[in-house]
Amino acid sequence: MNLVTGEKKMRLILSFLMSTIVLVYSCSAQDDKYIVDREAMVNRQIEDRGINNPATLQSMKTVPRDKFVPPDLIERAYDDRPLPIGYGQTISQPYIVAYMTAAIDPDIEYKVLEIGTGSGYQAAVLSEIVSEVYTIEIIKELFNSASERLSRLGYENVICKNADGYYGWEEYAPFDAIIVTAAAEYIPPPLIEQLKEGGKMIIPVGSPYLNQTLILVEKEGDDLTTTSLLPVRFVPFTRGK
Repeated sequence: MNLVTGEKKMRLILSFLMSTIVLVYSCSAQDDKYIVDREAMVNRQIEDRGINNPATLQSMKTVPRDKFVPPDLIERAYDDRPLPIGYGQTISQPYIVAYMTAAIDPDIEYKVLEIGTGSGYQAAVLSEIVSEVYTIEIIKELFNSASERLSRLGYENVICKNADGYYGWEEYAPFDAIIVTAAAEYIPPPLIEQLKEGGKMIIPVGSPYLNQTLILVEKEGDDLTTTSLLPVRFVPFTRGK
């Protein structure tokens, strides 16, 4: 009787172990698929186009872009293009995310302000590199989903706020760098004021729904230097009513 019971227990244990192995293999295969996709994205879309900032490349390889797109677009998460995330907004093309990140010369000690959280992807990429990320989203629904997503995925150094990004976040200013992910017709003065001396801001400037220019702003005392980097097309900078 004890022998039979022992055999049954052994069969149950073996069955459980086999099921666990199959499950782990299945999950690993899925994870490996996205790891391979991320590697290919960085190698072909980013590094081959001249972006060589090591921290940026590593962060782009680490952050799972598939977790920041709508469920029906997961298979296109690593495409070389922006994708819709609802409410007339998009998650930016991976190359542009990397380009803007590298342009601010991110450092481990930096405190960075982002205007336009969207899905939270750019904030997550920054959080892997810098000390603190403060990100503002004016659309309540996107703020709710992005803040929940970033918290669930463990990005503890990202602080989110639902507000009009035009005014920045004076409470935590000055910032070592500011990234704006929506096109403004001009550079908002409050953001210039909140940029630390020696800091950098990158922002698309131009008419809504038309091609804009990605501008790098560098602040030295009361002097500003602006450099036109490349033509881009972002969603408009949304303002509060």
